[in-house]
Amino acid sequence: MTATTLPSATTLVPAASPVTELDALESESVFVFREVAAEFERPVILFSGGKDSIVMLHLARKAFAPGAVPFSLLHVDTGHNFPEVLAYRDATVEALGLRLEVASVEDYLADGRLRERSDGTRNPLQTVPLLDAINTHRFDAVFGGGRRDEERARAKERIFSLRDEFGQWDPRNQRPELWSLYNGKHKPGEHVRVFPLSNWTELDVWNYIARESIELPSIYYAHQRDVFERDGMLLAVGPYSQPRDGETVERRVVRYRTVGDMSCTGAVASTAASPAEVVVEVAASELTERGATRADDRVSEAAMEDRKREGYF
Repeated sequence: MTATTLPSATTLVPAASPVTELDALESESVFVFREVAAEFERPVILFSGGKDSIVMLHLARKAFAPGAVPFSLLHVDTGHNFPEVLAYRDATVEALGLRLEVASVEDYLADGRLRERSDGTRNPLQTVPLLDAINTHRFDAVFGGGRRDEERARAKERIFSLRDEFGQWDPRNQRPELWSLYNGKHKPGEHVRVFPLSNWTELDVWNYIARESIELPSIYYAHQRDVFERDGMLLAVGPYSQPRDGETVERRVVRYRTVGDMSCTGAVASTAASPAEVVVEVAASELTERGATRADDRVSEAAMEDRKREGYF
């Protein structure tokens, strides 16, 4: 009897594609979204139309596909946002059929609940409208796009970050997250900030944008804009940022690494016109995006941590 030749074990199992770092990060983020959906009653995603919130929404859609995203969106609008970003925000909400809640800093200024700062920036004024929106809508989990590589205060934060009944953060009261086990327990009045992108870097975000062909507002890529230099940053000439005496306006080719309040968000000189070109640029950068382009983070070394303790993102 002739012996039968059997296939080897390796030929019976299809060759698996190697898991990349981006695959692992995506899997972790998707898991976080599903955990929150299982543990909380009224989650919301902070969505400004910035790249991190766009990637976060993309991941949420993956987490629940082919179903709809089971969360509404929340944007704290300073009134000083870039028009390209607001246009993108509104188009995305309409295209996906999502519900968007907008907390307006302008409304708080108009009725006297807030006052304009002497430096004109409104980013620090977002805290009160944010906390009021969370209380009004009874949101118990709030997704944010913060990453640990951005700033030292954010590096201290867990993926599930408890906020007390006043919306405040205590960096000394952080829960362990061993083996990716997340504790969402909280008392009435408290809520949890959730950061699915905590372990991502700016380079990871851009590699993912390139891989997934995610559309972004045009200001993330090179374009011509009238700018002036202040404190080592290129600020755009506009209704909320004007050059002072001695500051020269130039027409430069720039792009934005991060978008926020127009009065304190700087551009960077760049010719990067595609995600692939931005990846090369970011890989060579020695400054974080916030350190390079956000004036509100330069007030003091603890500026971000002080704001987070009060309830900021």
